[in-house]
Amino acid sequence: MPDLLIELFSEEIPARMQTRAGEDLKKRITDGLVEAGLTYAGAAVLTTPRRLTLTVQGLLAESPTVREERKGPKVGAPDKAIEGFLRGAGVTRDQLEERDTPKGAVYFATIEKAGRPAADIIAEVLDATIRNFPWPKSMRWGSGTMRWVRPLHSILCILSDETGTEVVPLTVEGITSGDTTEGHRFMAPGRFAVNSFEDYEAKLKRAFVMLNPSERAEHIWNDATNQAFAAGLEVVDDKGLLAEVAGLVEWPVVLMGKIDDDFLELPPEVLQTSMKEHQKFFSVKNPKTGRIEKFITVANRETTDNGATILAGNQKVLSARLADAKFFWENDLRTAKSGMSAWTDALGNVTFHNKLGTQAERIERIAALARELAPVTGADADQAEKAARLAKADLSSEMVYEFPELQGLMGRYYIEAAGEDAAVAAVAQEHYSPLGPSDDVPTAPLSVTVALADKLDTLTGFWAIDEKPTGSKDPFALRRAALGVIRLVSENNLRLSQKKCFGLGIGLQQYSIEFRDAHSRGQEHEVEKIGPTGFITDGNDEKSVHLLSFFHDRLKVFLRDEGIRHDVIDACIAMEGNDDLNLLVKRARALNAVIATEDGENLVQGFKRANNILTQAEEKDGVEYSYGADLKFAETDSEKALFAALAEAEKQIAPALEAEDFPTAMTAMAALRGPIDAFFEEVQVNSDNDVLRRNRLNLLSQIRTICSSVADLTKVEG
Repeated sequence: MPDLLIELFSEEIPARMQTRAGEDLKKRITDGLVEAGLTYAGAAVLTTPRRLTLTVQGLLAESPTVREERKGPKVGAPDKAIEGFLRGAGVTRDQLEERDTPKGAVYFATIEKAGRPAADIIAEVLDATIRNFPWPKSMRWGSGTMRWVRPLHSILCILSDETGTEVVPLTVEGITSGDTTEGHRFMAPGRFAVNSFEDYEAKLKRAFVMLNPSERAEHIWNDATNQAFAAGLEVVDDKGLLAEVAGLVEWPVVLMGKIDDDFLELPPEVLQTSMKEHQKFFSVKNPKTGRIEKFITVANRETTDNGATILAGNQKVLSARLADAKFFWENDLRTAKSGMSAWTDALGNVTFHNKLGTQAERIERIAALARELAPVTGADADQAEKAARLAKADLSSEMVYEFPELQGLMGRYYIEAAGEDAAVAAVAQEHYSPLGPSDDVPTAPLSVTVALADKLDTLTGFWAIDEKPTGSKDPFALRRAALGVIRLVSENNLRLSQKKCFGLGIGLQQYSIEFRDAHSRGQEHEVEKIGPTGFITDGNDEKSVHLLSFFHDRLKVFLRDEGIRHDVIDACIAMEGNDDLNLLVKRARALNAVIATEDGENLVQGFKRANNILTQAEEKDGVEYSYGADLKFAETDSEKALFAALAEAEKQIAPALEAEDFPTAMTAMAALRGPIDAFFEEVQVNSDNDVLRRNRLNLLSQIRTICSSVADLTKVEG
């Protein structure tokens, strides 16, 4: 069985596209080979800035001969039907076979497709792959029509086995395949032939090309950390930057440079961001002080001066970049120390959304929400309002304008520089969190308050203008915002009525919308008379109810990773107080734990049986059996035992629910499993004796009432 080696050699491929391109090459080639009948033992893809390489091991030398039997029309069918079948099957009339079937004599054709050499199939698949490759961005060059991410120079495509090497012949837009490649652009120019993947990889290494991106990344990290350690320093971990830099070089040479003393007092995050974004440098910090003191750069070649010229050039460019950063930092500090009103006022000229007003208007709403939320989170209302008004002030700063990814972090520095409390300053950085499922959740009361207000304002705003997520489209990240609210509430154990929050948030949004509309007509005083409170609802309006339903759907996603089933959550959502997300999460976790046990699972079945019998009887009799059963009519031991068990369960469940101790309530409910099972095994509910029948139906009603006080078990699937 031969091995296949493909290399597509081009000008430099952007680092961010290399991994995906390698995956696409592997999938398209291997899928095409298998579809044509060529199976293989294994495949791997490797990338460098100038090449996509695929190796396929244990490939069939040719596709197998395939025989297919096809059923045709009946014997004696019209000639046109038979001729159509012959054309479709690619056979002649004398190749047809007559067979008897239960429906009479029928024509059958046996179609044989001969196998094809692997080289022919590979050529077709590779040609189609190159011509239709899914680059995010591509270009044409010269007079050709083919598109590639950068000009494609050569195609290496060989089959090799113990007998030798064969070039797979194909030509794509004037580029003919061969068995040669090139080494490093500067250190080993010129082409050379290869005869297998092992030979290819070894010769590339001698030509100063590390083919494996993981090997390049490991080499960079090891060399960087060793150099930093020798200087008593540490490299700041950044896996994303490491992967990107490994995609920029074929022969990584790690160099450590010094940052000018003028810039060492800049915040470490400013230094790190500036070096990463502009220069692709790693930051090197002093572990004792946390200060960034040096940098690591990765060159793509060795030099006779051991990188001195390269370092000198990089340090010169870096100094110019950091001089800008220092200028922004010092200007921003002066503004912050003289009061941040200049920045907050400037946000009145920044549009948040054309239907939701400016950032300044949004901050007013967030501040109002924060004041209302403060009693729930345990924050001081005045501090919460102040923190909300300052949290986004840094959006007007020069530093954040240059480096948007530093928003919040710079706000923390500036608010502290303005003389505000550290807890208020921390809100600027922490109120954006959590941004994702693995992001840390703020725990400081002020930060939690403003984070909730910020996310609730976003959600209620877009609900107020009917801009909701549809399908996979969520341009304003509203699903992420809802999950953020759920995590903030749940992980901080907050008791919060979402309906009340939605009524307040949507009311504030509506006031802003009406005020802007009235202002455009010169009638804003009419809206001012009503005031924001005139638009606030109790949360039972249509928009709030729909937003709560959206939250319930997000809650299912949030709890899915814990193994909590959707039907369990539905059983809890059906209960009163379903707008209290923390209560809902606790109830769902407790119910899920009980249902996972044998008693819990069987109890659900017993409950459903009782509920079905009771429902059918109530429909038939036209009455509701909810008046309480009488023990004196109990005939059997199991019936009497059920009376006792229900009384005991009710005695435990009611106070547990009052105390919101759901595990205790669920456990007490699960304990009913045995008595209910015994009752149904021994007792006929629909007795011929009407008195006994009514009493037993009322007993089933007690089962339904007690179980339904814990969760709506009708929603739980069997």
